[in-house]
Amino acid sequence: MDAPQPTARSGGVVATLALAGITAAIMQTLVTPLLPELPRILHTSSADTAWVITVTLLVGGVCVPISGRLGDLLGKRRMLLACAVPLIAGSVVCALSSSVTPMIIGRGLQGMGMGMVPLGIALLRDVVPVEKLSSSIALVSASMGIGGGLGLPIAAAVAQYANWRVLFWGSAVLAAAVGVLIWFLIPDVPAGAKGQRFDVPGALGLAVGLVCLLLAISEGADWGWGSATTLGLFAVALVALVGWGWWETRTTDPLIDLRTTAAPRVLLTNAASIFVGFAMYASMLVMPQLLQFPEATGYGLGQSMLAAGLWMAPGGVMMMFVSPLGGKLTDARGPKFTLICGALVIAAGYGLSMALMGTAWGLMLVGIVINSGVGLAYGAMPALIMSSVPLSETAAANGFNTLMRSLGTSIGAAVIGVILAQMTTTMGGYSFASEDGFRTALLIGGGLALVSALIAAVIPAVRGGEQSGPGAAPAAPVKEAAVQG
Repeated sequence: MDAPQPTARSGGVVATLALAGITAAIMQTLVTPLLPELPRILHTSSADTAWVITVTLLVGGVCVPISGRLGDLLGKRRMLLACAVPLIAGSVVCALSSSVTPMIIGRGLQGMGMGMVPLGIALLRDVVPVEKLSSSIALVSASMGIGGGLGLPIAAAVAQYANWRVLFWGSAVLAAAVGVLIWFLIPDVPAGAKGQRFDVPGALGLAVGLVCLLLAISEGADWGWGSATTLGLFAVALVALVGWGWWETRTTDPLIDLRTTAAPRVLLTNAASIFVGFAMYASMLVMPQLLQFPEATGYGLGQSMLAAGLWMAPGGVMMMFVSPLGGKLTDARGPKFTLICGALVIAAGYGLSMALMGTAWGLMLVGIVINSGVGLAYGAMPALIMSSVPLSETAAANGFNTLMRSLGTSIGAAVIGVILAQMTTTMGGYSFASEDGFRTALLIGGGLALVSALIAAVIPAVRGGEQSGPGAAPAAPVKEAAVQG
């Protein structure tokens, strides 16, 4: 089918979709400053309050690819509005919660709205002029990192100086504002896969597989990696995902067309996304702890949660400035080149951390460099995906790519958590993650950034004519895009 005509008023569209991504990211980091206080606030144990984080990860992992496919079937604007509803409702439920169960329900509802980012990226292909497409994709894609970088200090400030419920009332207002902007500013374009069936068995199979996999990864350290529960979840995930893959290759209208995702450009981009997600999250786990650890340890910097968030905030701001530059780089050299550059910049940031981790200023500089690389990489990955799939699959393919990034962050959280838990030092009767543990975690983050660069380097060049942007759609799922790689 023919591509929809871009709208002339694309500035408001891009700004709205970027704000939607920032809002979704803020929802994820919203409770971080509250974690030490949640057992007291909700009158429960620390183990129970861990589900306040875990449930958002699980629900988001399941709903992102499903929202993407529904966007292709029903229209992306409609699904963006649908995603705004659980964000608002979940925030209200959390704001009214006085026990752990409604808080978990509210956080689960917030997870349902995480599909806003891949839907927004896919919509850009329909409504933004080709000359603005690369920079727009880069900005909206990086909005998740921008929201995470800015959301933490804001949430810490509110939690420190106001009632904790203000966090959730504020997020409800923000989500409602995004919904209003979507209603008035986002055009309604024809659904790319209108008339096709929604793959219910595929959705259920993917949901079971992802829930079991993500639950085992996120809780394995607490339950024990060799425990019957963890191993059982991994086994169920393997069976479910293999069965899901078998079904997806045989059904007429799959949830995710695995023949498309098996195309080398898409497959390798998704593989690189996992390692970029890991590399990004490693710094987000290590740096706040280094900033907040007591100075008596000899390597901690003794900062408060609010101060630590403020030291890290420039990294999020830098992503906002770097993203448009990444779009220009994509236009000039192609998204593959931008992805390689982004991964190498991330690795360079980790290299700097070996020398600069002893001061708050040094860690701020490290965060700026790493987040600059993330901004480049996050903008390039959707451009590679959208240049390699047909218009009828843009939202589903972007949803799957977002899932791969999330899988990388989940694996990163588990691996870094194990490293810091195993490499400890004792002081005053308390055990802390050791300086060697932090250095090892940072080295792994840098190493995996280099792995993602190597994977990106072998993404195959396109066949036939070449363009410099992601605007051209391939004629069939398995054909390569006419974009310089």
